[in-house]
Amino acid sequence: MTKQFVCAVDVGTGSARAGILDTTGTLLGRAERPIAMNQPKPDHAEHDSRDIWSAVCTAVRAAREKAGVAAEDVVGISFDATCSLVVRDRQGGQISVSVSGDRRWDTVVWLDHRAIAEADECTASGHAVLDYVGGVMSPEMATPKLMWLKRNLPETWNDAGYLFDLTDFLTWQATGSLARSQCTLTAKWTYLAHEETGWRRDFFELVGLDDLFEHGNLPERASPVGTDIGPLTAQAAAELGLSEKCRVGAGVIDAYAGALGVLGGFAGNEQDIGRHLALIAGTSSCVMAMSPDPQPFAGVWGPYYGAALPKLWLSEGGQSATGALLDHIIRWHGAGGEPDAAMHARIAKRVAELRTTEGESLAARLHVLPDFHGNRSPLADPHAVGVVSGLTLDSSFDSLCKLYWRTAVGIALGVRHVLEALNENGYLIDTLHVTGGHTKNPLLMELYADATGCTVIEPLADEAVLLGTGMVAATAAGLFPDLNAACLAMQQGGRTRASNPKSAGRFDRDYRVFLEMHRQRQMLDAIR
Repeated sequence: MTKQFVCAVDVGTGSARAGILDTTGTLLGRAERPIAMNQPKPDHAEHDSRDIWSAVCTAVRAAREKAGVAAEDVVGISFDATCSLVVRDRQGGQISVSVSGDRRWDTVVWLDHRAIAEADECTASGHAVLDYVGGVMSPEMATPKLMWLKRNLPETWNDAGYLFDLTDFLTWQATGSLARSQCTLTAKWTYLAHEETGWRRDFFELVGLDDLFEHGNLPERASPVGTDIGPLTAQAAAELGLSEKCRVGAGVIDAYAGALGVLGGFAGNEQDIGRHLALIAGTSSCVMAMSPDPQPFAGVWGPYYGAALPKLWLSEGGQSATGALLDHIIRWHGAGGEPDAAMHARIAKRVAELRTTEGESLAARLHVLPDFHGNRSPLADPHAVGVVSGLTLDSSFDSLCKLYWRTAVGIALGVRHVLEALNENGYLIDTLHVTGGHTKNPLLMELYADATGCTVIEPLADEAVLLGTGMVAATAAGLFPDLNAACLAMQQGGRTRASNPKSAGRFDRDYRVFLEMHRQRQMLDAIR
């Protein structure tokens, strides 16, 4: 009997990755290709969806070649991607979302913050859909971006015939189907999956998008994660180097794929899953917790019904800039430079040396509030700014290392802040499952345990995000009876790191300073 495999595609902020996995969840081959980003002005960021599809196809072909798997043996494929907004015209062609007018740039990147004013308007509406986004609309969600397009690029809006979250665009490219994932619509488009009528059209009328459904080609009902959307088209199969028999699954946003990859071992375990938090940490960080009952509260997105595992509610918190903030600190400092892997490693090594001599007192008066790109959770304040306290005239490499170390502390305390909000609102989280680029940063991995007091589990899977998307693909291909079964069969387990109780006092002090800095920033903002 021929062995069967699945393909997982992960489109991040700067690249498209593809992996070939077997039914045990083992990653057999992986490839990555860069994708372009256009930033014509501050807070604007755009992709070219054709460039993304091209990168996906090249990565899939290369991954399959590395795995040594025949095209006809890849029986399922699924996509995860950032929650970016793809706009196509009525004929399905590219149309500009850019102030430059270049049709190539047809995708508003998730981190684009051009629509802050529109997000504030959505929040001010007080509509009931806000109860399922933590009470505050983020400029990273679809509705504000759509409002901005209609107001500022009316020609684009008038010509638009298709509106997609990036994951659903990739599914459309692969199958021609206009199905949309329950994950994308619920988490970013104010679709209420738990209600009989998922779309609240009165909300869109309230914010001036009464004609959304004329331009979006949106379905009345979303497709649950892992639904078999159909086979690859002949063209997509040829471009991807796969077979037309390969089935395509309704995908997920990238962070949700990571949540499946690290929490899949608890699928179906409603008793214990609420103790575990997925921390998907890279350019930004997402934290995700699941429970059998909705846990709505301000400052954390959700609760979203069935956005990852079936029948579970998901609450999503996050930090808008974490890896990106450490990169920024390196570029910003006079002794810095290009924030490549070698520079991060050099700084981490020097921090370790400094800590052996200075111990807990290393830069103890230096404090960083890491909200350089707003506070996604638990304050839900896109207008929040970063704060650094304790600077001197020292511009040496060691001063960069100290600032980097204390910025990493601030990032870890931000996770503690989100955890505190979750645990004050019905969760009992004591274990963090960390995946993403931060697992390569020894300082952050130590801090996530010690600054939060939680047990940290680092997945054994090389790529937990690809693993989660592979679980979705295997479900769509019918290799398992449902998504829960796929998750249990393919999960990989992890390495455990306990928190150091000797560090608790130091980080308790740092956390008190952290909260006081939030309070004082708000006081400064209030002065007129």
